[in-house]
Order: sequence, then structure tokens, then C-alpha cells
Amino acid sequence: MLKLDECSITNGGFTLKANMAIKAGNRVAIIGPSGAGKSTLLEAVAGFRDLVRGDIFWRRTNITTLSPGKRPIAMLFQDGNLFPHLTAEQNVALGLRPSGKLSVDERSQVQAALARVGLTGMGTRRPSELSGGQQSRAALARVLVQKRDLLLLDEPFAALGPALKTEMLDLVSALAVETGTTLLMVSHAPEDARRIADRTVLVADGIAHPPVPTSELFENPPPALRDYLG
Repeated sequence: MLKLDECSITNGGFTLKANMAIKAGNRVAIIGPSGAGKSTLLEAVAGFRDLVRGDIFWRRTNITTLSPGKRPIAMLFQDGNLFPHLTAEQNVALGLRPSGKLSVDERSQVQAALARVGLTGMGTRRPSELSGGQQSRAALARVLVQKRDLLLLDEPFAALGPALKTEMLDLVSALAVETGTTLLMVSHAPEDARRIADRTVLVADGIAHPPVPTSELFENPPPALRDYLG
């Protein structure tokens, strides 16, 4: 279980409060108005933003003071963060070792991850030789080889067209189910939450509200969500 215990997070002059628990294996969307603090919440869980007060626990272990690299977390950003001078294989390899120097077994893991995201035979291509969807798949493969308990997505597919975005969301959802990974996904799009998230966190008015069933939230939205949805 991921637990945010009476947390306060600041970003400039803005403060976000969060007090919630997310069961291991849940797929959770984080939704709310622009500037409400969705990415701020994700950054705090990942360790990129310190807490003013409170604690974050994963499986009853306090991870509040751990650096991002020491947390059981992988994060996929909006731009994918692929290095343009490296091949897809080399970019994925960084998920295992920053040096990129892999054992035979680790190289096999890289090839298996590329295959799982549909990039068989494309490992020697650089990002400029891949389509936008293929770049997203390579970034996802790099996350996949890390085998972390928690996967955080900060709108990584926002730049893709509707069909490609749907395809990537379905792939992420399938991988999360296969591996038992706990998924937290920031999104502006209600249809994305409905598609892959069994729970949704509403972030509004300085509060990250505890997760509720996605269908229930959208069938009976609170005032802040109604205002956002129009």
C-alpha cells in the first residue's frame, strides 16, 4: 500500500495537502483543473519535491527521506526523456545501468522489453528514426526493465494523436496488470481515467482527495469536478 500521511507539499506559493492510501496493484488516475497540483503530487511521491510536513509510506516502509533513485518508483514523463544520440536499445539499457554496460542476461532483458512494447528489430534506431508512438514505446520499455513496484505517468502520451494515445494507454494498463505494478497517472482527460483507472484521485482547491472508484466519481461528480468538466 502507498500511504500519504497528512502530507503538505509546496510549489512556489502554492500548498497541496494529501492524506490517502492506495492499495498495491491499483491503477489510479489523478485528475483536476490545470494548476491544481496534479504533477506536484506525483513529484512528491517520486521524491523530486520535498514535503513540508507528513510522511510517505510504501508497504509500511517510510520512504519520505529517500532520494528518487532509492524509491521503488519508475516515472515516465511527458517528453519520454530519450537521449537523441543513443539507440533505442541503449536508451532502454539506462533503465538497468547508468553506464549502459550490461551483462548477457541484462541485454536479454532489454530485448525482451523492446519486444513486449512492440519494438522488435528496432533497437538499433535512434529516437529521430522512430515515430512519436515508437518513441513512447521505447521510453516505456526503459521503465519496464526497472521492475519497480510503482509506475508514475505524468501525461506521457499527451502529444500523441487519439488513436495512438489509446493504444499506449491500453499497453500500459496491460503491463500493469501483468506485473502487478501500482500505477498513478496524471491526466487532463476524463476518458483516459475511465479507460484504464479503477480508482481516481481528484486534485482541486489545494487538496488531493482520497481515491474513489472511477465510475462512481464521474457518475456523481463533486462540485469541483463538475466545474472542471463543464
